[in-house]
Amino acid sequence: MQSWIRSGGIRSSGTFCTGVALMVVTLFSWSSPLTGTPNSTTATATSVDENSIALSNRSQPRWIEIDLSEQRLRAWEGKKLVHSYRISGGKRSTPTPIGRFWINSKYRTHRMRGSGYNIPDVPYTMYFYRGYAIHGAYWHNRFGTPVSHGCVNLPVKQARNLYNWASMGTLVVVRK
Repeated sequence: MQSWIRSGGIRSSGTFCTGVALMVVTLFSWSSPLTGTPNSTTATATSVDENSIALSNRSQPRWIEIDLSEQRLRAWEGKKLVHSYRISGGKRSTPTPIGRFWINSKYRTHRMRGSGYNIPDVPYTMYFYRGYAIHGAYWHNRFGTPVSHGCVNLPVKQARNLYNWASMGTLVVVRK
């Protein structure tokens, strides 16, 4: 009886050790898609060219491109341009992060608070990185000019169109 208990214990401890080893290997082999310091507002990305976008299009044909130098957002289905809107990105003191991200949460309306702002009912909010989102802005009409605290502002009607078009996990590529 004791040998049966010991052999069962050895078998289960072997299974336990294997499970722990797999978790450790997984933990150390995972790497974040973003690099940089945790407090940095710039996330470095691998070079984004047409080939890397084409590869991601096989599994996800819809993606959003934000060009901060043009203050323009473009929504793509593969290589077909679906939407093109003027935006207001982050001003120099509060820049929009650069890199490849994915929409990780969506809210029809959401309260946004931060240093120097507290805005209720921000419409069509889609977070793509930490507290940074693409959303409608009813409090200004300066699209084409960087005036935000780092988010990507759109006119409300255009934000609604984009919100309804994009889904969770949609790729967001932000370029300077």
